[in-house]
Amino acid sequence: MKLVSYKTEDREHLGVYVNGHIYNLNSCDKLIPDNMNEFLWGGDELMEHAKRVNEEILSGKLEAKEEIFYELIAPVPHPTSCRDGYAFRQHVAAARRNRKVDMIAEFDQYPIFYFTNHNAIQGPGEIECMPDHFQKLDFELEVAVVINKKGRNIRAAEADSYIAGYMIMNDMSARTLQMEEMLLNLGPAKGKDFSTVIGPWLVTPDELEQYKTSPKDGHTGFTYNLAMKCHVNGIEVSSGNMADMDWTFAEIIERCAYGCDVLPGDVIGSGTVGTGCFLELNGTGLLNDPNYQPQWLQPNDLVEMEITGLGVLGNVIKKSDDDFSILGLKK
Repeated sequence: MKLVSYKTEDREHLGVYVNGHIYNLNSCDKLIPDNMNEFLWGGDELMEHAKRVNEEILSGKLEAKEEIFYELIAPVPHPTSCRDGYAFRQHVAAARRNRKVDMIAEFDQYPIFYFTNHNAIQGPGEIECMPDHFQKLDFELEVAVVINKKGRNIRAAEADSYIAGYMIMNDMSARTLQMEEMLLNLGPAKGKDFSTVIGPWLVTPDELEQYKTSPKDGHTGFTYNLAMKCHVNGIEVSSGNMADMDWTFAEIIERCAYGCDVLPGDVIGSGTVGTGCFLELNGTGLLNDPNYQPQWLQPNDLVEMEITGLGVLGNVIKKSDDDFSILGLKK
C-alpha cells in the first residue's frame, strides 16, 4: 500500500495511491483520520483499516471517488522528530579516503545518527535555497522509515515491527556551511537544517516483501534489494542499492530508543548510499584526475531520485530573492 499526504485548498489530507489515482481514506472509512500524524498514532489497528480500503479499491468492491485537484506534499508532513543515520560503509569509506584519512573503526562498532530539523520537511516540488546554501549545494540519496508505535529500549530483533513504511529521502546539504561549523566539532546544523525531502509516498513493508534480502553478516533486521538512483537534469549521477546498508534500520532504531521514547511520526533516514552525493563523487573524481571538474547543484536544477518499489521523488532547486548571507557575517 502507498499512503500519501496531499493538499486541497490549503487543507491537508491522507490518501491512498492506487493505480495512478489518489483516494481519500477518511471518505472511505470514517475511523481513519484525515491526516498522517493521527493515523500513525493509531498504530497497527488503523493500518489494517487502510489496507482493507486499499484492497477493496483494487478489487472493485469499493467505488471510491478519486481526488482530481490536489498538491502532493511530504507523506509525513509534520514528523515528531527527524533523525538521519550513517548506515552505508561504502559512502563513509569513500568520503574518508577522498580526504586522505583512514576509515574510522567506530563505524563497525555501533550505528550513529544525528537529529535534523523536523520542521524543514518537504515533499515533491520546488526547494527554495538561500545564497549561502548554493556554496557547494548537494543532494544525498537515502531511504527513510517512519515509526507508528511508541517504544523505549527496543531490541533490534523486534524493531522492524515499529516501522510503518519506507520513503525516498533527499538529505539536502550546504557543504560550505556544514564544513565550517563542524570544525568546532558540533553539528551539522545550518548546513542541513533548511530542507529534508521525503516522498513521494509512504510504502508499507508488505509491498517490499518480494525484495527482502539478508542483512550483512553479524547484523539483525530486514533489508531490501532496492536499486537507488539519482538524476540531475536527466543525467544519472548516482547509483546504489539499499541492500548495501551495513547497519539495518532495526539496529538504528534500537540505538535511537535506548533510554528514550521513539514516537509515532518519528522519521529516520538511512544515511547516504555509496556514490549518493556530489561531495563523495567530486572527491573520488579529483582523487583519480586532478583536472576533474567538481559539480554542485545550481538554481533551476531538476533532482530526481528513484528507488525500486518506492517511486520517484522530483524537486526543482530555486534561489531565494533574499540576498542575506550568514557567511558574510563571519568575524
